[in-house]
Amino acid sequence: MVNVLQIENLTKSYGDLLLFNNINFSIVEGQKTGLIGINGAGKTSLMDMIAGKTLPDSGNIVIHKGIRTGYLEQNPQFAGEMTVMQACFSSGSEIVQAIEKYEASAVSGNSAAFAEAGAKMDALEAWDYEYRIKQILGCLNIFDFDRKISELSGGQVKRVALANVLINEPELLVLDEPTNHLDLEMIEWLEDYLTRSRLSLIMVTHDRYFLDRICSDIIEIDNKQIYHYRGKYSYYIEKRQERIEAQNSETERASNLFRKELEWMRRQPQARATKAKSRIDAFYALEEKAKNRTDSSQMKIGLKTSHIGKKIFEARHVSKSFDNVKILNDFNYVFSRYEKMGIVGNNGAGKSTFLKLLLNETEPDSGYFDIGETVNFGYYSQSGIEFDRNMKVIDAVRNIAEVVDLGNGQKLSAMQFLGHFMFPPEKQHNYIGKLSGGERRRLYLCTVLMKNPNFLVLDEPTNDLDIITLNILENYLQNFNGCLILVSHDRYFMDKIVDHLLVFKGNAEIKDFPGNYSDYRYWKETSEKEKSAAERKETGKNSEIKRDKVRKRKLSFKEQREFETLEQEIALHEKEKYDIEQTIGNITDTGELYRQSERISELLNIIDSKTNRWIELSELAVYP
Repeated sequence: MVNVLQIENLTKSYGDLLLFNNINFSIVEGQKTGLIGINGAGKTSLMDMIAGKTLPDSGNIVIHKGIRTGYLEQNPQFAGEMTVMQACFSSGSEIVQAIEKYEASAVSGNSAAFAEAGAKMDALEAWDYEYRIKQILGCLNIFDFDRKISELSGGQVKRVALANVLINEPELLVLDEPTNHLDLEMIEWLEDYLTRSRLSLIMVTHDRYFLDRICSDIIEIDNKQIYHYRGKYSYYIEKRQERIEAQNSETERASNLFRKELEWMRRQPQARATKAKSRIDAFYALEEKAKNRTDSSQMKIGLKTSHIGKKIFEARHVSKSFDNVKILNDFNYVFSRYEKMGIVGNNGAGKSTFLKLLLNETEPDSGYFDIGETVNFGYYSQSGIEFDRNMKVIDAVRNIAEVVDLGNGQKLSAMQFLGHFMFPPEKQHNYIGKLSGGERRRLYLCTVLMKNPNFLVLDEPTNDLDIITLNILENYLQNFNGCLILVSHDRYFMDKIVDHLLVFKGNAEIKDFPGNYSDYRYWKETSEKEKSAAERKETGKNSEIKRDKVRKRKLSFKEQREFETLEQEIALHEKEKYDIEQTIGNITDTGELYRQSERISELLNIIDSKTNRWIELSELAVYP
């Protein structure tokens, strides 16, 4: 099979920070690959290099000649004054360039340039480009094409960027966190699209259901090297553990040998050093290997939870609207002790607004929330907080507390506490501005949890966090001795944590569902199938009744004449359509090409209409 992407001896560093060294891998035609690694391992840097936005220090990135590539950045940017449609024409793709050239030549008066531009449009099948953009935007639930980018939510901007990428039908798709800011409906649409597509794909995502259902291969960046697993995410989990155990066993053997070699080095007389140079070189190689132990736990969270009483909160007749959009309408709810609630729903349904009402950041139009006296909220917001980029990591934590109380008489210094969150000493003294997006989110999580809350409110906590951090956070939340409200589009994360859902359906319609997201999804699909089956059964009954009524009369003289001529007319239209289809490929004049295409569309409508009428009359003729 053709290698659509070849990575050869690639090395990248930023100052003293080496991301990866002499890595090699390839992606063949049709292969769908997930890229995994801890935050700061260099995943986004690698994606930027594949997309040609940055250059490696050394090595080569080879994309097969003629392959169309599409890149969805983690945080796409458009000019705020652009409309949605203008943003979709800003990609600079080959088709967009062809359209711009055609429009310029049309007003230039240069007939040769106009003919050449038209031929390019034909070759790229670019005539219906705007229609295809609107079609894909519609699939992504964006219908206001003249709305300005500055007026869109983060999720809507992500969808515009996604449409911009997909419209060009890339053969190699590069996606960096494609599910961030997308609601569950859009994630499932994209999952279905990518599963059915034959394109080649490399993507970074923390959504493990998304990863497992789409990708056939997993590539992991670990300790500046690449490990390739030819299987889905579930296969990767199994084989990664085997690799770590084998590595640690080998490292243990190297450590034992290292201790013996260390003794020999210390006894080595200086005068004999030149005679044992090869052994000394081997010692230093062994020293490096002995240090290379993989710690699979990596991050531990064991924090004290302050006492929480029996009364948590009660919502009493709460209503909230924005303009004509209803979020809550006479909403009532009593939250239980140790309850773990998940909140799901499409973007704009009011999930984040509900949290802000609960936390008294937004006032309800009517009603109120009655909060228990012992409740100590810890709020992890979707937008996060703005750290001072010139502040060191350790200082951001020390500004909250010098010492963190773990309970049972255990305490940690700020430096020790950061070590539990995968911030080694050298990272702690880095400036926050040098951290990756995922590392800043992890630092934010650290500052929320270190305050020992007994009620956690987490709004999209999985965005930008690596899978290892998510595994540890999941374990912490499962054992959290307090209350939890979780808003997340990460189905895997939601399934592992929550015991029931509030489903925001829009227009203040809210359903309390007793189960996790997969339970809800199964219930919803089953209900829809049963409803559809019932509707088909009812439609069938009505059709039978209607047909019985129609069969009670014979064809009139006029209907009989119409029935006899319809079959001949259908055959004539079919022949005209066939003749046009045979010659349309040889038409060079753009205007004529457009007219003939329009005629084919007209003929299809005529044939469909006459065929339906023929069927209707044939039933009367057969059943007089």
